[in-house]
Amino acid sequence: MTKKSIQIDEIDAKLLSLLKQNSRATLGEIATQLGISKTAVKKRLERLVQQGVIKRFTIEYSLTDEVKVLILVKVMPGHNVPEVAEKIYNMKMAESIYEVTGDYDIAVIARLPNINMVNDLIDRIRSVEGVATTNTHIVLKSW
Repeated sequence: MTKKSIQIDEIDAKLLSLLKQNSRATLGEIATQLGISKTAVKKRLERLVQQGVIKRFTIEYSLTDEVKVLILVKVMPGHNVPEVAEKIYNMKMAESIYEVTGDYDIAVIARLPNINMVNDLIDRIRSVEGVATTNTHIVLKSW
């Protein structure tokens, strides 16, 4: 199945940028910054969600004691990378999961309350059928 290419214009790009900076901005505030009406902003948002450009609305947060981790996953030859990635996604413990190029096939980014939960996630990923190896990196500082 091939994904349909979605085209966005300059206003859509600015709208996405504004939402990324402050997802709590009101339609009126966004409309003023874009120079269009609130109705136009609302229609654009609805279209971007419907097309799958905006996948979800979320928050950015930081907890002082949380552990941020990057887990690289190598999939065994003969196993389907998207299927393995979906199984990891279904664990609902990761913030983001990407199929990547290079020595590893999947990059998992997670934020967990403590190192014990990191260990649990790694163990759960390693138990997924088709996972060959993992390589885990703990984030020391974010910029």
